[in-house]
Amino acid sequence: MLSSKSLALAAVLLVSYDVDAFVSPQQSRTSTALAGYGIGSWNKSSSSGGAAVATRNPWDDVNETNKVAKTEAFTKAPAAVKKSYGLGSWSKTASPGGSGHATSTKMTPLPASVHAGVVTGQAQVDLLNHAKENGYAIPAVNCVSSSGINACLEAAARNDSPVIVQFSSGGSQFYAGKGLDNTDFAAAIDGAISGAFHVRTLAKRYGVPVILHTDHCAKKLLPWIDGLLEASENYYQMNGEPLFSSHMIDLSEEPIEENLEICKDYLARFSKVGMLLEMELGITGGEEDGVNNEDVALEDLYSKPEEINQVYEALSPISHMYTVAAAFGNVHGVYSPGNVKLEPKILSRAQAYISEKLGNSAPADGKPVNFVFHGGSGSDVTDIQEAIGYGVIKMNIDTDTQWSYWNGINQYSKKNYDYLQGQIGNPEGPEKPNKKYYDPRECMRAAEAETVDRLDQCFSDLLCTNVCGGSLSPSPRGKSIGGLPV
Repeated sequence: MLSSKSLALAAVLLVSYDVDAFVSPQQSRTSTALAGYGIGSWNKSSSSGGAAVATRNPWDDVNETNKVAKTEAFTKAPAAVKKSYGLGSWSKTASPGGSGHATSTKMTPLPASVHAGVVTGQAQVDLLNHAKENGYAIPAVNCVSSSGINACLEAAARNDSPVIVQFSSGGSQFYAGKGLDNTDFAAAIDGAISGAFHVRTLAKRYGVPVILHTDHCAKKLLPWIDGLLEASENYYQMNGEPLFSSHMIDLSEEPIEENLEICKDYLARFSKVGMLLEMELGITGGEEDGVNNEDVALEDLYSKPEEINQVYEALSPISHMYTVAAAFGNVHGVYSPGNVKLEPKILSRAQAYISEKLGNSAPADGKPVNFVFHGGSGSDVTDIQEAIGYGVIKMNIDTDTQWSYWNGINQYSKKNYDYLQGQIGNPEGPEKPNKKYYDPRECMRAAEAETVDRLDQCFSDLLCTNVCGGSLSPSPRGKSIGGLPV
């Protein structure tokens, strides 16, 4: 005989949705999010009225205590986070068990300014605002080759969602060719520009919005950004928009006063051509692209609300086209579970602190700052999605896609080992040629396919699927918005 507590619990865990929650693009977002909050698996069934409902067997593989804990975890989740899952507002109903009923919330259409291809200026601002309003973050993938870029664009098209293609200084130099002289960052500048034109040539053909960005730029690398900024200013004169959408200035290792003064100067220059600035506050731990922060003091991995407010007060009078990569325990690289302690609530406290300072001028959603999530590889999906609820609209991805690209090549090599030991001779005969196996396109395509699959998971974790809603179509070849000046 089930106790009254068990019956009430069953009512709580039987949640119904409008039928369009399953036929709309929100379906995958909902299931991912529920799993992320420990609610478990959900199954579609038919009600007596013929409407589709989602039900969970409350006795599936969990004990009574866990059921209560999981229900409470979801009930306590931030309202913005629940909305981003496509579940709308969570409210108690008058059912005997006091169950929570969640109505589906469809994602709003993309703003009219957002188009297929590289987006800059107001279109970029509108896209980032759409992400915050609809509770998703855009994957920002570091690329070092045209093959990596193509995988990135393919994954975005497969998920019908925007993506951010970004280059680091080292990645830009590699793109140009390691044989080139990099004195005064010449190769890194030319490599990033070459990559930018590659993205601009193809992004519109994939039918998705793309933000073209550069990653960490420490003080010693500022000449690299200066070269790229000059290229964007020249491009703006010819095309009415910058070559790049945005750049990151990472002066987190400098005193905050110097960090802000330099960022203010760059933001003023960026804003004249419609480019966005990403700045970093606090230090992201770990190692990436030659920058090693593995031994930084623990307190430097966590930003304070007062510091984030300093950024807001310094930059907002110049332009609102900036984002903040605040530190909340982020670490570059991937580590065993439990070794990285993220504190997403730091972002929530900062939003509340700044909103209180703004008073009646605070935005209605209580999130005046657009945050960026660095060092996301290996992070728990619940931490990622909680951070999204606090205003994260972009998450960087590098380590995971480095591995996926290598793993694609590695698996291809293992599968075709006997055909890759010489140009001629294989299990089919000593005179049989192996050209079709060692053709670089074969292993590179295997790497791309593995990377696309890995990025599928990233899009899902970031609740960034079916964002475009099929509204954008690939552009035919020829001059279009964001196209090359040819």
